[in-house]
Amino acid sequence: MPQSDLDEIDRRILRVLQADGQITTAELASRVGLSPSPCARRVRLLEQAGVIKGYAAILDQKKVGLPISAFASIKLERQREEDLEAFADAVARWPEVVDCYLMTGQRDYLMRIAAADLEAYERFLKDKLTRLDNVASIETSFALGQVKRAEVLPLI
Repeated sequence: MPQSDLDEIDRRILRVLQADGQITTAELASRVGLSPSPCARRVRLLEQAGVIKGYAAILDQKKVGLPISAFASIKLERQREEDLEAFADAVARWPEVVDCYLMTGQRDYLMRIAAADLEAYERFLKDKLTRLDNVASIETSFALGQVKRAEVLPLI
């Protein structure tokens, strides 16, 4: 379902669900101006179309014992399709990597790693990231503090 297929009611549903994924269907329907059955049907269609990918609790990274956010910028030796796929497959298996993006520019990937401490990040680096065949270089920066983190997309 392309964004152009989303009408104003779909956008209202998505805005409300982004703010409160545990809202009841009746409350959601009331807030977007529908009766519960059509509202539930729209939500189901948004889920089936992949617009809504799932529901999750948003955790406090520090309170669950992972206060370190390391940002690793990775350059590969080669950028052939099979090399990119091999890297992506490996990263997908690593729970420490909470975000990873294929990038333009001088580096190929940017990833955010959540770690309990510097030693945990070092273990991740030595045991996983540096063992991949095609990694040419890794530059890491550590976040000193978080200014903003949004789980809500700016739907217009």
